[in-house]
Amino acid sequence: MIRKAKIIDAKRIQELVNHFADKGEMLHLSLEQIYERIFEFIVYEEDGIILGCCALHPTLGNLAEIRSLAVDESAHGKGIGRKLVYECLNLARDMGFEEVFALTYKQEFFEKVGFKVVKKESFPRKIWSDCLKCPKFPDCDEIGMIITL
Repeated sequence: MIRKAKIIDAKRIQELVNHFADKGEMLHLSLEQIYERIFEFIVYEEDGIILGCCALHPTLGNLAEIRSLAVDESAHGKGIGRKLVYECLNLARDMGFEEVFALTYKQEFFEKVGFKVVKKESFPRKIWSDCLKCPKFPDCDEIGMIITL
């Protein structure tokens, strides 16, 4: 089941995200960052266990970002990531966003759900707000992707 994240889910969200951040596949999140953004997160829960999470982050105007998409490795291949992304896209539509982007190393995954590759430079506010804090800046090797709703 997919549901809005609750404050009690913050530690599990951090475990999921930071597991992949330790592999260099996404950015680490502190508990404080998760608590501050808990309203942005949805989770996939099965039998009382959170197996995946994803956040929809508003940026500028009609543009939102999918971020912190993480699925427990034991649950890979079950379509959980795809379901989380589709739910975020539905939320974005409901809120009136016209486009959603992601910065990712998983180009093939995002292409399968309808995203197209774009230059990261087309997201200037993203670069200046979050990317400046990233240890990989300015040599980011993530792929910019976008979908029009």
